[in-house]
Amino acid sequence: QVQLVESGGGSVQAGGSLRLSCAVSGYRYSTDYMGWFRQAPGKEREGVAAIDTDGGTNYADSVKGRFTISKDNSKNTLYLEMNSLKPEDTAMYYCAAGGRLSLTLQSRWYNYWGQGTQVTVSS
Repeated sequence: QVQLVESGGGSVQAGGSLRLSCAVSGYRYSTDYMGWFRQAPGKEREGVAAIDTDGGTNYADSVKGRFTISKDNSKNTLYLEMNSLKPEDTAMYYCAAGGRLSLTLQSRWYNYWGQGTQVTVSS
């Protein structure tokens, strides 16, 4: 059974930083595509960052230069380092695995999802 468990969310002031983690079990994730998504109230889920099997990355324009996606295969964990946070980054953040298209930021291409972790940025 595949499980993705996010952690690291919280409340910070604008300009602050957070590091999200996604622990993966029951899945040979190191060989597949993974990503981070977010969804704010009343808005559609949007892709934030994606990583491929070779460590290649792709980012949404809104987070380029501020967010960094990475993974540690030895720990079966995906990360999202978020710096210079803005109030518009406030959302529930989800990790996704089992991507069927390399570096895509479209949610329909991912098979497995975590339950999410809340990030709130105050001005």
